[in-house]
Amino acid sequence: MPLYDYQCRACQQVTEVRHGFRESYEGTCPSCGGALGRVFNPAGIVFKGSGFYVTDSRKSSGSGESAPSGSSSTDTSSKKSETAA
Repeated sequence: MPLYDYQCRACQQVTEVRHGFRESYEGTCPSCGGALGRVFNPAGIVFKGSGFYVTDSRKSSGSGESAPSGSSSTDTSSKKSETAA
């Protein structure tokens, strides 16, 4: 069961309450007896870097084939000219 934060509307004291997702909490403040309102906190996970979108994993080459890493068309042409000389 998840833990939720509720803040008293009268005295501003925050109370933690454990209840199910679909259950509603109709309690009162333990210190003053005032009405409680749910507190929404930011998410505890942060995504940094690339790789989190569909477009990050796709290749941008238009031909469908990609050259092996470390070699390109300019490397092969320079090797041919060195062997011919």
